[in-house]
Amino acid sequence: MSTSHGKSPGLLRQPKAVWAVAFACVISFMGIGLVDPILPALADSLDATPSQVSLLFSSYLIVTAVAMLFVGWISSRIGAKRTMVTGLAVIVVFAALAGATGSINGIVGFRAGWGLGNAMFIATSLAVIVASASGGFSGAIILYETALGLGIAVGPLLGGELGAMSWRGPFFGVAVLMAVALVATLVLVPSTPKPERPTSPIAPLRALRHRGLLTMGIMALLYNWGFFTMLGYAPYPMELEAHQLGLVFTGWGLLVAAFSVFFAPRLQARYGTAPVLYANLFGLAVVMAVIAAGVETPTVVIVAVIASGAFIGINNTLTTQAVMLVSPVERPVASSAYGFLRFIGGGLAPYVAGKLADATDLGVPFYLGAATFLLAIPVLASGHRLLVRAERSTGDDEPVVPSLVPVGRTAEPGSRPVVVAVGRHDGAAAVVDAAALLARGTDSPLEVVHVRQTAVVEEQAVDTETDEQARAAVTAHLDRLTAQGVAATGRILTVVGDHAAAGRALARHAGEIGARTVAVGRSPRGSLAQFADGSFTSALTHAADRTVVLVERDDAPRHLTADSLAELRGSAL
Repeated sequence: MSTSHGKSPGLLRQPKAVWAVAFACVISFMGIGLVDPILPALADSLDATPSQVSLLFSSYLIVTAVAMLFVGWISSRIGAKRTMVTGLAVIVVFAALAGATGSINGIVGFRAGWGLGNAMFIATSLAVIVASASGGFSGAIILYETALGLGIAVGPLLGGELGAMSWRGPFFGVAVLMAVALVATLVLVPSTPKPERPTSPIAPLRALRHRGLLTMGIMALLYNWGFFTMLGYAPYPMELEAHQLGLVFTGWGLLVAAFSVFFAPRLQARYGTAPVLYANLFGLAVVMAVIAAGVETPTVVIVAVIASGAFIGINNTLTTQAVMLVSPVERPVASSAYGFLRFIGGGLAPYVAGKLADATDLGVPFYLGAATFLLAIPVLASGHRLLVRAERSTGDDEPVVPSLVPVGRTAEPGSRPVVVAVGRHDGAAAVVDAAALLARGTDSPLEVVHVRQTAVVEEQAVDTETDEQARAAVTAHLDRLTAQGVAATGRILTVVGDHAAAGRALARHAGEIGARTVAVGRSPRGSLAQFADGSFTSALTHAADRTVVLVERDDAPRHLTADSLAELRGSAL
């Protein structure tokens, strides 16, 4: 979307607090994949069965799931930073204890404590990194997404390298790295204010009474069942050493990160959320069935696991957005309720898979995982109308899709204004001023559309600004324009994750009011992201039935078309 002008704040020009949280995110997101390369080594060294070792996942994820219900309540009373710091400290302690113990039961127990710290961290880290950002939150969100991708990809690699020396290495490695992150967070991250209203500890469970949220949560439970069956048991039939397993899951993690950040938004913009999820879940079922059928052939399992990263990356992005689309409750409450069901599925799967493998053979848990992926499709279909209605912004519930709300007076009918879309950042005023020059040149009024975004990453969603802050930003633009003698009105466009849907919503609005031109500025996310398929600017350009232009300081407005978007993408490369 249009969020900057001239020289953007830049991805790297972030406060030290943002970098501290981003580093902690990398280490935290290593937590799950880190142990995959050492699962066979743990079984051999501690004389444990695969089903016993699988409890490392179950204890970690079940505690994470239950803790997700209460973290919002804790954070609303002590603040996000204190909650996050407490989570980091808990991870340091229990990761070190897991490395120091000498029994599988000890590791399983300490992984449970690790799961508690993980829940406290992941439930607050996105909010803290957004609150710590300056000069626009977009760069901070990119860093968060990058940290997530690095953690997923590097976790297995680090686990493999350290695990090649000793199965204790990955646990001690995380403890040391997270201790560094803890110190950096304590020193560099400013305190965060507590919410005006404390959250009820039963609010997430109460939220599950809403059909849309419950449906998406059950779908996520089934999806995670299949996902963690693969993650917990696929290392055994691969018959690889820790280092080699680390490389396999690093390849898997790279695909997860790439398809989550780059490909999922494009597929969503082209086909819609529900159709992509249907196809994706079916694809995952096929991959799991291939693993089950080829469980005696390591090469088949290795290739299938790596390929599954593409499907998992897409699913991780779109399921959370689907939850936020259909959920009528506050974002943090919806995130907690969804996270509870999601992690419960992931926690139960390895335990059940272990029992099945002991009673039958190693292929049966994978067939069950394939079945859960298939079962998730009719569950999702039962909420299809809710999801489609939300995407089309119909219905009587609280709007959680792109919505336009006027601020102050509205434009006169037939006035044919120039519409300019801007976000929260230091360069917003420059974008508006450039659009004002365009409006003067055509003797048109100006309508300022402030884009208020809900950032959605993995199972977390956080509003980047309050409604009051968004209204204040629009009012400041209007006051400045009035002083310059420019006739202007304002609106707030609320976005929940899906930038393309927001672009299409603005295009519809521009058509309805008979806008003369729609203007956007440069995005601090960079040209490649701004002009890619599935972006705000791309969707706006393709959907608008009137002129869309890119405005920049000291340059003539540039008419945006399919060809010019391709040219701008190419220049970014």
